[in-house]
Amino acid sequence: MYSFGYVAVIGKPNAGKSSLVNALVGEKVAIVTNRPQTTRDNILGILNGKNYQVVLVDTPGVHHTKNKLDKRMMKNVRSAISGVDLILYLVDGTKEIDQEEKDYFEHLPEPKYLVRTKVDKKGQKIFDSDFKISSLTGENVGTLKEFLISKMPKSENKNFVYDQDFYTDKSVKFLIAEEIRQNALILLKDELPHGIAIDIERFDEKPNITIIEGQIICENERHKGIIIGKGGSVLKKIGSKTREFAENLLGTKVLLKLFVKVEKDWRNKDTSLNKLGY
Repeated sequence: MYSFGYVAVIGKPNAGKSSLVNALVGEKVAIVTNRPQTTRDNILGILNGKNYQVVLVDTPGVHHTKNKLDKRMMKNVRSAISGVDLILYLVDGTKEIDQEEKDYFEHLPEPKYLVRTKVDKKGQKIFDSDFKISSLTGENVGTLKEFLISKMPKSENKNFVYDQDFYTDKSVKFLIAEEIRQNALILLKDELPHGIAIDIERFDEKPNITIIEGQIICENERHKGIIIGKGGSVLKKIGSKTREFAENLLGTKVLLKLFVKVEKDWRNKDTSLNKLGY
């Protein structure tokens, strides 16, 4: 018998959704930072085995919308819930569940399971959950993996949708763009607002080298100066960290050039959001 199905991984920003997807798949599918709303698009992490394929849908954090980008992110969450075989709702184990979150979980369609994350952290709160996991230490991740496989629809025929060599539906270009954004968010921490995006303008794969040119889009000149840093120091660090990731991913040398562009209020412009793939 073969098992195949879809699992939506949802929850508030910083609940640990991307970390769990990465831990289950065993590859870096989605970027992870301590900043809220890091994930903006639905990203598929594909869990493969000889007799199973489980497609994990990593979603943006459930939040109130403030601009057109936020609205599109929440639309992605709603689309992920529709048509899946199972829902995992993640809650940070160090935070209380408020009534709004309880009500949201209550109204989710079955089958759904509450997963308490970050159980390796201090300050755990007491609440009922179906699973208690730590993506960092791996505690109970294997148990959750086996549970998900067991709950997927069964078939006598191999009805997998994706090639078993794939661990995500996203392109290499997308993964590298996300890596640039992750490194910028981590390096700049609280100095930089959430409002940056990445546009890969050139992606040229040659036999021995890949040439990549990308723009980091921000919302004003002050942010541009922060991203570049004194003498270009911050931009160089972002590039260096991303280049290492890209070379490991592609298996070639990488020539990476990064630029910074100001585009005011891009999160409210349909033309900008469409171009950037949101």
